[in-house]
Amino acid sequence: MARVAVIGGGIGGLGTALMLGRRGHEVTLFEQDARQAGDDLNHDFLHWDRPRVPQAVQPHSFLAPVRTVLNADAPDVYADLLARGAREYHDFDWFGEHPPHRAGDEDLVTLRMRRIVLEAALASAVRREPTVEVRRGCRVSALVVEEGRPTRVTGVRVGARTHRADLVVDAAGRRSPVPGWLVAAGCRPPVVDSHRAGIAYLCRWYRLRADGPRDPGRVRPGSAAAFALAGVFPSDNDTFAVNVVLSTGDPSRSALIDPTVFEAAARSFPACAAWLDLDPEPQSAVLAMAGLDNRWTALTDDDGPVVTGLVNAGDSLIHTNPTLGHGAALALRTAQYLGAHADEVAEDPMGYHAWTTRTLRPLFDAQVTADRANEQRLAQSSPLSDRRAAALAACALEDPVVMRARAQVRHLVRTPDEAYGTEEVDRHVTAWLAARPDFEPQLDGPTRDQWDALTSATAGAGHPA
Repeated sequence: MARVAVIGGGIGGLGTALMLGRRGHEVTLFEQDARQAGDDLNHDFLHWDRPRVPQAVQPHSFLAPVRTVLNADAPDVYADLLARGAREYHDFDWFGEHPPHRAGDEDLVTLRMRRIVLEAALASAVRREPTVEVRRGCRVSALVVEEGRPTRVTGVRVGARTHRADLVVDAAGRRSPVPGWLVAAGCRPPVVDSHRAGIAYLCRWYRLRADGPRDPGRVRPGSAAAFALAGVFPSDNDTFAVNVVLSTGDPSRSALIDPTVFEAAARSFPACAAWLDLDPEPQSAVLAMAGLDNRWTALTDDDGPVVTGLVNAGDSLIHTNPTLGHGAALALRTAQYLGAHADEVAEDPMGYHAWTTRTLRPLFDAQVTADRANEQRLAQSSPLSDRRAAALAACALEDPVVMRARAQVRHLVRTPDEAYGTEEVDRHVTAWLAARPDFEPQLDGPTRDQWDALTSATAGAGHPA
């Protein structure tokens, strides 16, 4: 069994420590923040200042791999999530009555919850694991390395103390210092593929009133304008987030920080208006996140691994703009792999690097392609033009066959070519279009003039949450 040091106590680090510990490995997790997600979820969520983790307060859509990995390797954690208020939503729930079951349908489930709920359940499980030690308030300052070809990492340093390990896992997130430490140690630099996503996120959290309406009915979760996207993220314990996405260069972006401006603008999208009409109680200020990129950090190049005894996981390995919701799903899939293969990864990391390239890299490339298209469309206020793609999305809301294909892609079960490229899906979309010869892609959000009028007329009229 391996001695493993995990740097970072976010979802990737906690998940990795848990998967390793449950297979008998001796794990020490180092997290520089002394605080951890606890039992008071609402207080932790709203009042824990986490400048290094801006995504912690943004809405999440936890895709199928979160559920499938936990049910397979940590069913107690999954049960804890449900006990803490997480809710399952199957994509076929849109129809009310599910179509006849096909193999794999059972996995097309989103977990509706705030990120803090998953962190709390993982932290609780890790605390119970006898072979895992969590050292909070401990900032790793350097790697311990041995010269060789390639250099081997043999542990980490915390202040003046050295902690030896057979394997070190960098789960320190998108701002991980580990690549810099490797260069400082004389290693070849990691191969970084980075693409700036010129997209900004703004959200505000609400809670349904105990004596008020509970459900907006059958409402699409998202709406779109030529220059912005908006949607609602139903979550745990009667909370939900209203989210607006627009170009970082959009002149209205700063005005939306005002809660009154934000809510007026959000109401111009049907998906958001339906939820705001329930008269929920605001729970937060308007929370912004930008400066995002898609970044792949490979610890291997054409000459092989740049170092042994060290691998990266979670956002340290693959960080993507959260539009497609890949972060937690990929972090837990990676944790599952490391848990099952730690000894061989400690001996030679090339199998792990090959697995990440084969399994995760295509999802990174797809996110880069999608973001380029979104950034260009939002920045230029371009109308929708791909008639068949728009038809596929609209048809999915009426046809379970097409909905299944869309859900398989969304939940990382199949690639778009695999899911949409079948004769059955093509036949259903073609028939749907044939029945609607006048169909054209439509936007249900405001025009630019309407948006500018809303964001300028209400600017300065708001008040803090």
